[in-house]
Amino acid sequence: MTRSTDLSSQIGSVSLPNPVMTASGTGGHGAELARHIDLASLGGVVVKSLSAEPWAGNPAPRVHQATAGMLNSVGLQNPGVEAWLETELPPLEATGARVVASIWGFSVEAYEKAAAMLAGASTAIVAVEINLSCPNVEERRHMFAHSPTRSAEVVEASAGCGLPRWAKLSPNVTDITEIAGAVLGAGAEAVTLINTVMGLAIDPDTGRARLGAGGGGLSGPAIHPVAVRAVHDVHLAFPDAAIVGVGGIVTAQDAIELMVAGASGVQVGTATFSDPRAAAKVLSGLERWCRRRGVERLAELVGTAAS
Repeated sequence: MTRSTDLSSQIGSVSLPNPVMTASGTGGHGAELARHIDLASLGGVVVKSLSAEPWAGNPAPRVHQATAGMLNSVGLQNPGVEAWLETELPPLEATGARVVASIWGFSVEAYEKAAAMLAGASTAIVAVEINLSCPNVEERRHMFAHSPTRSAEVVEASAGCGLPRWAKLSPNVTDITEIAGAVLGAGAEAVTLINTVMGLAIDPDTGRARLGAGGGGLSGPAIHPVAVRAVHDVHLAFPDAAIVGVGGIVTAQDAIELMVAGASGVQVGTATFSDPRAAAKVLSGLERWCRRRGVERLAELVGTAAS
């Protein structure tokens, strides 16, 4: 008789039954996917990034298919934390899912307000992912995630949520380990690696950008090696830090690769656009992969890549 594998995952102080989550912005606010998969069976559901106030996002078109992924410039459209708590969270709670709320803002104060609005809101919310990869209104050509100091300020200011904080970082920096060290030192229990890679698509017939806002973020299989490198480097620099790996996960092997590089949890994102069951398929694939290889505890694989 084949013994079942212990798939449990520990992300800082957050205990999950398995490491597989959805990625923010790729499954709406979560409940939409309940028609296709059992959300309670996943490790967690990370919802679309929320700001303290409603935000309309960028002009259309917002999505463009790339060779091995997609470019998007949705612009973080969302109804605001208050409306989300009233209308979007209840149906997600009803699925039994463990919820990770994602927040963003144009200023440190905006992050602080969004975080405070989540305090005590629901026992279904197990953590807050702080999306640092959005424009900084004080420095329009930069993102918070490009500055160790500013990133740390946002993480500290978000403590009012009263929940474990995960800092989602951008790969579009010279040294991601420097940023990771800053947010971990500021109180983040984990880092989520990575957000999208900056890209641009141009229609050669018109000379115009294919996205309404110009450039966008590249996601999908094309950026998977970038994610693996970021996770590996941060794990080597901070071997005791919790890491959530995200970027181009389509198969269980992709998830295992990120875990071997140092991730304790993983998020499935762009693959959901072509198959809303993608996260569930990755989870079942992990179980089969471990059974075939006699792996008793999935967590034992974390960070086992040769340095």
